[in-house]
Order: sequence, then C-alpha cells, then structure tokens
Amino acid sequence: MTQATLNPTSTQKTPFDFPAQEAKPAGGMIPRIGDVAPDFTAVTTHGQITFSQWQGSDWAILFSHPADFTPVCSTELTEFAKRIEEFRARKTKLIGLSIDSVHSHLAWTQNLAKILNVKIPYPLIADLSTEVAQKYGMIHPGASTTVTVRTLFVIDPKRIVRAIIYYPLNVGRNVDEVVRLLDGLQTADAKGVACPVNWKPGDKVIVPPPKTEEEAEERLKGNYERYDFYLCKKQI
Repeated sequence: MTQATLNPTSTQKTPFDFPAQEAKPAGGMIPRIGDVAPDFTAVTTHGQITFSQWQGSDWAILFSHPADFTPVCSTELTEFAKRIEEFRARKTKLIGLSIDSVHSHLAWTQNLAKILNVKIPYPLIADLSTEVAQKYGMIHPGASTTVTVRTLFVIDPKRIVRAIIYYPLNVGRNVDEVVRLLDGLQTADAKGVACPVNWKPGDKVIVPPPKTEEEAEERLKGNYERYDFYLCKKQI
C-alpha cells in the first residue's frame, strides 16, 4: 500500500466505529475523541484566522508548545517544519500555539531560521488570553499554571477530533508517531479496516470483526491471515 492509494479526506463510517454523538464538549471540558473541535478566532503569525475557515476541507493538527525561545520547543517546531511536505501530501495542515504574543512568535521564528536554517511555514497562534488553550484543555495546573503542556489534536475534515496526544513539558514529541497515527486514521477511513500494534503503511491490517454466525463462518474461509474468527489480517 502506498499513500497514493488513500483518500485523506474520506471520513466514512467503518465497521470498527462505535455509535457517535458528535457532541460539542461542555464548557470547561477537554474535547474528547468524537467531539466537534471547538472553533475560535485568533491572531497568528499568518494573520487573524477563524479555525474552521482556515482548516477548510483538510485534516488539521493543532498542537501547543510551552513557550517561545525554549530548547525542546525549538526542536519540535523545526522538525514539523522540515517534514511539512509529508503532511501536505496527506492533505493535513499544521498549526501551533503557545501563550505568547505574536511579536514573540515572529522574533522566535526569525531566530530559528537564523540558528537552525529552518523556516516555519505553518501559523503559530498567539494565545495571550489563554482562550484557545482553555477550550482545548492545554493548561494542566499540576504541571504549570502559566504555560501549556505539549498537546496535539488530530482533527478530520468534518472537524471531528480523531486523536489526542499529551506530552509533558520536558519531553519532546515523536513526529514519526504523529505521521504514523495520521496514516492509520486515513487508512482506516479509506479502507474500512483497523490498524494493529506498531502498524505502518504497507503492513497488514485487521479486517472488521464478524457480527453474525454466517459472517464468522465466511471469515474462516476467506483469504486472510487467520488467528481466529475474530482476529484476521489482510494486505491492502
């Protein structure tokens, strides 16, 4: 399987889906998987945006970093930047956030271009009011009351939160895993399958579990890598 075989904008229901309410999170609650991503208007390094309009029909990855001009954050932002074409190939937009001013963001991105020779091509949200951070549960008082932890939300073209990852202040994200997660979500949507542990593109996927005795019997006869009727893999 190659990336070209997928339709990254597909969000069809799969046999692995559980009933979804597509509910909006209650006030003060962290958005959960299956919730509609909270919308907002904010100042960014690319100008003022309304999140839903900026996202359009693409996937989006919204991530927070604790603060500008910090070492771990510098490695994260530049790694995302160096791999921007991988995300574009998957019809996915990146957008970062911290509780800093737009002037601080601009000074930092210019500094990163100077010292690491990497230009940041995606927008950074200047969330001095913490409005967006509060909507997305990015401030964890047990870690810090003044900066965000390292959160990451994967949001599909229907603006549904599909995955959430949290990292602490002192450990940077694994961008390889972010790409793998995105590939898994898009593969599951496009092919109606699930992805097993440590899956990566090209590996076998898990076929939907049978829901009737007839389907269970058919599963035992099909062209699958069978472990039992409920656990079968196939190549796509």
